[in-house]
Amino acid sequence: MTTELEHLAVRLREFARARDWEQFHTPKNLVMALAGEVGELVAEFQWLTADESESPDPDALARMRTELGDVTLYLVRLADVLGVDLVEAARAKLDDNERRYDAELYRGSARKAPPSPRDG
Repeated sequence: MTTELEHLAVRLREFARARDWEQFHTPKNLVMALAGEVGELVAEFQWLTADESESPDPDALARMRTELGDVTLYLVRLADVLGVDLVEAARAKLDDNERRYDAELYRGSARKAPPSPRDG
């Protein structure tokens, strides 16, 4: 992880430890909490038009920022518990996407690429 994410993961670990919450931070519980927070973020966008979603009003943007923070915290905590380097995982996925989605073949297209061998 990058230094910023490492610091965040350590702070989250200490936060959970100080409250004796590590017992509840199983991967299953964390991914369920993450899904719930993603749902709350989705709810902020649910009835917006495409234009409104690109320029939310200040109150909506503040709520979105809070939900993005929640999503980030749960994702970082889950990765920490599983021992996954989030930045490395994202880089590996981007590398895979660059191989699967040739810029010349997919420019301007929303079509899916054939499954990757990693999708197995």
